[in-house]
Amino acid sequence: MAGSATAERGARQQESSGPPLVRRLGPHRLRVIIVLVLALSLLGGGAVWALYGSQWLRVREVTVTGTAVLTPQQVRDVAAVSVGTPLVSVDTDAIESRLRKELPRIDSVEAVRSWPHEISVKVVERTPVLLIRKGAKFVEVDDEGVRFATVSEAPKGVPLLETAASSSRSAAASLRRFSTARLVREAVRAADSLPSAVARETRLVKVRSYDDIALRLKDGRTVAWGSAENGAAKGRALTALMKAAPAARHFDVSAPTAPASSGS
Repeated sequence: MAGSATAERGARQQESSGPPLVRRLGPHRLRVIIVLVLALSLLGGGAVWALYGSQWLRVREVTVTGTAVLTPQQVRDVAAVSVGTPLVSVDTDAIESRLRKELPRIDSVEAVRSWPHEISVKVVERTPVLLIRKGAKFVEVDDEGVRFATVSEAPKGVPLLETAASSSRSAAASLRRFSTARLVREAVRAADSLPSAVARETRLVKVRSYDDIALRLKDGRTVAWGSAENGAAKGRALTALMKAAPAARHFDVSAPTAPASSGS
């Protein structure tokens, strides 16, 4: 009897020995946890291998959409994505940054991973609303006043911008107050607010000062637009004026509440 009691006490002491976590969990639960940890480690290692080591999840193609003047190949060349690179390691932000920097014709760009093996690049190009003559070439200006490209041939339907300092005191003061870049933006604002029918006919936008913008249409008619302010009201006044006086050669909507026409 005494020997049996002693053995039982020894067994209890053995069960209560060891680290606290082992005593709480017990041998069976501990083995289950160890197996789960090993399984998760194997799965994690497998996932890392699939993303970085597998030949299946690698770049095979770079697709480009949205180009008009640019070519898809020009975009791919600047994107500089190496075929065979693990898709997960491609830095899409860096691609977008390179494209915006090296291809200023691009207004916006989005590069995304298209699993399992493609990079998709979607671009939106800037659209010229005015042209600035530069020798025998033309600088394209978009609707934000950004000069984004120089081309040999003028795009059809895009008016030429001409800046000219008037001898008047008000024009001289305006040129001292506003930079040429600001005057270009004002001309863009004016061109952007033209009624579509007038915009199609406009061949020249001339800026003498901040509040002296004029248009020349393809048939030689002229429009005194004034400043770029109140563009919508001026557009409505010009449309009505052209209908009321179709034979007129000059229109003045610089004060849209009191438009005028002259010549025939």
